[in-house]
Amino acid sequence: MGAARGQCARERAGEPPVIVEAGNLWKRYGRFEALRGLAFGIPEGSAFALVGPNGAGKTTTIKVLLNLLTASRGSARVLGVDSRTLSPRELADVGYVSENQELPGRLTVSQYLAYLRPFYPRWDRALEGSMLQEMQLPPARRIGDLSHGMRIKMALVCALAGRPRLLVLDEPFAGLDPLVRDEVIAGLLRQAGELTILISSHELTEIEGVATDVGFLHDGQLLFQEPMGRLADRCREVYVTLDSMARIPDPLPPHWLQPRAVGNVLTFVDTQFSDDSLRELVRLLFDGVRNIDAKPMNLRSIFTTLAPAARDGALP
Repeated sequence: MGAARGQCARERAGEPPVIVEAGNLWKRYGRFEALRGLAFGIPEGSAFALVGPNGAGKTTTIKVLLNLLTASRGSARVLGVDSRTLSPRELADVGYVSENQELPGRLTVSQYLAYLRPFYPRWDRALEGSMLQEMQLPPARRIGDLSHGMRIKMALVCALAGRPRLLVLDEPFAGLDPLVRDEVIAGLLRQAGELTILISSHELTEIEGVATDVGFLHDGQLLFQEPMGRLADRCREVYVTLDSMARIPDPLPPHWLQPRAVGNVLTFVDTQFSDDSLRELVRLLFDGVRNIDAKPMNLRSIFTTLAPAARDGALP
């Protein structure tokens, strides 16, 4: 009932409905807790990146969402349905690509596509053909004879030709050379349309051009979730040049992280950046300010700054 009320409230506010929702998910293997109270929601039409180091719980999360694993506690909903009761009808609306995905090596590309078509009511033969051509996949080639990169392309064609509402990508770019990775990403973006995408990755640079929202996972816990645009806007690497030797303020403003004083330059990451408020606060704390330079940060730099602070409970 609570999830339904929340969904209605979002719709009344003009926000897109949540198409994937995890509520206080726990997954235990003996004494090891792979997921610990995981909670997040993915709005319809977004591209949500679940990022974190290997072993953080990304694949376990996906398997629980798709009912490949049963949660020890908590709940999950996918396409409006309790994930534990997903039927073939809902699963026909889900596309799936994984780095470890097993495909029938004895079948040719065209034979496997012919096998899949009856399972997906909205299968698009025209899209299938155009993607085979774009991905340079030879229809008569046995899947077992394809390279790793070609098999990932094959899995993407299979996932997208069914015209799913939700596309799940579990570490899809792992082990791909840069050229193949870029081709896969380009193919994904061309066909994304109104898809909702859930993508897991430990390589942050790979998802920057794809994701609209990001959640940082560590030791089975979601440290934070935020739209990519807002995250990029609020985080800046700041350089303050002074007339005299720089010092680290005590107390340090709570949204200034990783401070360092070298000579007459103080550097830190401002996690609540506003140009006016930054300049006002710097001039309040320091005399003889020569220059204030605030530089945008890439996702990797933001993660290495925010993740340790979130883990230690030090984020404002």
